[in-house]
Amino acid sequence: MTVVRDVPKQLFIGGGWQDAESGRTLAVDNPATGEELCRVADASPADGRRAVEAAVAAQASWAATPPRIRSEILRRAYDLIIARTEDLALLMTLEMGKPLAEARAEVAYGAEFFRWFSEEAVRIDGGLMTAPDGRNRLLVTRRPVGPCLLITPWNFPLAMGTRKIGPAIAAGCTIVLKPAPQTPLTSLALAEILTEAGLPDGVLNIIVTSDAPGVIEPLLRGGQIRKLSFTGSTQVGRILLAQCADTVIRTSMELGGNAPLIVFDDADLDVAVEGTMVAKMRNMGESCCAANRIYVHTSLAEAFATRLAARMAALTVGDGTAPGTDVGPLIDVAGRSKAHDLVQDAVKRGATVLTGGELPEGPGSFYPPTVLTGITPDAAINDTEVFGPVAALLTFDTEEEAVTAANDTEFGLAAYLFTQNLDRALRVAERLESGMIGLNTGLVSNPAAPFGGIKQSGLGREGGTVGIGEFLEYKYLAIPTGA
Repeated sequence: MTVVRDVPKQLFIGGGWQDAESGRTLAVDNPATGEELCRVADASPADGRRAVEAAVAAQASWAATPPRIRSEILRRAYDLIIARTEDLALLMTLEMGKPLAEARAEVAYGAEFFRWFSEEAVRIDGGLMTAPDGRNRLLVTRRPVGPCLLITPWNFPLAMGTRKIGPAIAAGCTIVLKPAPQTPLTSLALAEILTEAGLPDGVLNIIVTSDAPGVIEPLLRGGQIRKLSFTGSTQVGRILLAQCADTVIRTSMELGGNAPLIVFDDADLDVAVEGTMVAKMRNMGESCCAANRIYVHTSLAEAFATRLAARMAALTVGDGTAPGTDVGPLIDVAGRSKAHDLVQDAVKRGATVLTGGELPEGPGSFYPPTVLTGITPDAAINDTEVFGPVAALLTFDTEEEAVTAANDTEFGLAAYLFTQNLDRALRVAERLESGMIGLNTGLVSNPAAPFGGIKQSGLGREGGTVGIGEFLEYKYLAIPTGA
């Protein structure tokens, strides 16, 4: 396929495309067919060191680059991404599986981080004040933190990259990006776009590797990386935090989720079902923000389940490139097996399948949209992030019961609630232990909002006016007043 053929397959280091030192490559597969799309360079620890050295060498000059120039590079990159929407969408669909309509939406969403941070680049501020004793003026400035290591997952191949690269570039930081080995092609295409937009050599470096632990740990312990931004599982996040401790690396992390969705008895049922479809089925459910536990008031439980099951059953499952496809394959067979194992476990413990729940025949890692009712407290799906198109429905009778159940998790990334009572909406939202809450909506992601979670769902925020602050340090200068 042309879009795959045209993407560079090497590592991007110091502004040039290079083979891996060992000559090794790794396969990129199409999850809709299980067939190999292409092979890309597979970085070794030595390749990782070269990428960091390139970022370190470029840091001083990039930090000194005027904010307006950094801003204009990001804006040009935004325009190039939008102009290449169809090619980028097809590339994502081929390597990740999502339907083309969703891939196009991700292009628009991902590009917006570059536009947003192009505007934030020229608004990095500081301050001047007189010390309380009057003896000094305190001049406060903000400086780039330094070379950054950015690690992105496979589920949003473009947006996870732009959400991290955008603020780093805007702040004046250089970058080593490690995309997921399942979906490296979009990141490599993004390197071409940023180069065309005028990004200087060494500011962005990209290493793809099948040996993430072996490549990443030496970089974090080497003393040259000053910032880590990671999106992935809480389990891996804990490991990376420990590795960052030795050299006190600044970190921001978007980790796992177990999002509750609450439908109260006064909810608009049409709005609640539609919002649940978005919260559950966006990206085939392969999102840390996906609704994982759906609590419905007993008075609405039967009607809600019937409507949701009908909507889910009507979705068309197939190759993301095929017209009319609503649900593409999961990322791989392991992801499909995880979803199916959770369904089987729930059924074994008493749950009922309203639709879906069966492994399809044929190639690819497809799984049907599935609705389960009668989830018991001991079912693994209560505590495990599904990352697939499985809606687990539970019931509740009181507001207190719903809030307690929603908060009964170590995670706190996103939550959703549906009610037409404003007092209840505000009261419950204040009590929910989540970094982001959707009120009568199933979509919380927005480049202008601070994305992130609490508890074991992460540290720091991405996007919004605070997103660039994750890549900046404060410095102040004491100036005697002569008083």
